[in-house]
Amino acid sequence: MKVITIKQPWATLIAEGYKEYEFRTWKTKYRGEILIHAGKGIDKKAMERFKHLDLKYPIGQIIAKANITDCVYVDTDFSKRMFNKDPLIYKGLINKDNWDGYGFKLENVQKIKPIEINGKLSLWDYEYKG
Repeated sequence: MKVITIKQPWATLIAEGYKEYEFRTWKTKYRGEILIHAGKGIDKKAMERFKHLDLKYPIGQIIAKANITDCVYVDTDFSKRMFNKDPLIYKGLINKDNWDGYGFKLENVQKIKPIEINGKLSLWDYEYKG
């Protein structure tokens, strides 16, 4: 199964249903099931922003599975729509001048029993038996 490694707190926010898009500078044609891996990298400013949610933020673990159903270009209109939908989660999207990127639409997110493993760049493969 395909896996994507995501910094914390973003991986947990996806697993808990708060965040429905993962943002990258590259696009993907892949559609289908994907595992969400909480990497060892931490976005410290974002962690502070979400500490009121009182969530656990594991690192180095696959923590959820989802489906990538779309890959959209993130333009100003998309950024504003996401900010208006949830300013806490999507704050900063519209503040990235000259950022050129894509949003991977994640649906049917389900938490799974954590699997300890090192992450990798891009989409990578893992033999999931869940």
